Amino acid sequence: MTARRLDGRVAIVTGAGCVGPGWGNGRATCVRFAEEGARIFAVDLRPESMEETVALTRAAGGEIETRICDVTDRTAVDAMVAACIERFDRIDILVNNVGGSAPGGAAELSEEEWDRQIAVNLKSVFLTTHAVLPHMIAQRWGAIVNVSSTSGLRWTGAPQVAYASAKAAIVQFSRVTAVQYAPHGVRVNTVIPGQLHTPMVEARLARQRTGGDVAALLAARQRRIPLGFMGDGRDTANAALFLASDEARFVTGAEIVVDGGMTARCD
Repeated sequence: MTARRLDGRVAIVTGAGCVGPGWGNGRATCVRFAEEGARIFAVDLRPESMEETVALTRAAGGEIETRICDVTDRTAVDAMVAACIERFDRIDILVNNVGGSAPGGAAELSEEEWDRQIAVNLKSVFLTTHAVLPHMIAQRWGAIVNVSSTSGLRWTGAPQVAYASAKAAIVQFSRVTAVQYAPHGVRVNTVIPGQLHTPMVEARLARQRTGGDVAALLAARQRRIPLGFMGDGRDTANAALFLASDEARFVTGAEIVVDGGMTARCD
């Protein structure tokens, strides 16, 4: 039997839940990693959001444990990582997938909303990375995959300055961390998805962008994509799988853009 790509690995996936049925990035990552042999420690703030993730992961033959955690709170993050070590005795992979956008430019956004956006999208990446690195360094192997967004690279249809700033910062955070900890056997890379059709598009973005008109939002997003169709969370998961696997043993401090060619356009 051919070995699966993540056999024997333990993966923490944050933002493992989903706001509705379908393939969000975290849910798809849990299932895809489990298909390749990883044991999954799934983390989210809302237990009900992980019910389908757990069912799909187990249906794929995977082992999954869940943990409710506010990844913007250091005490909660440290306890979450300790719980993963207690359950699985190691941490090999961290996928930082928590995030969410709020509309508003520099003149409109409140200071409180700016702080919330930076905490959810950027501070969470720092806190989880800070907590897992000692374990990865001790075993001299680790793969951290941070999920950014094309909003951190270019204008994507709406002013969301805090979200865009945080997602841009994730890329440089990943590069700096990758260089520093490469001698310890830890790789750090970034997946940059864009214009995916995930449950969040219908549950949240349509209200923000098109007054709840999901069809109008999907059409506007698809027009930006040279390939002519929108991906979903499974495309993000496949990129994360490559970066987490030994196939990417010589890849660190790098980014994979998963956007159907949108960022490559100059218009």
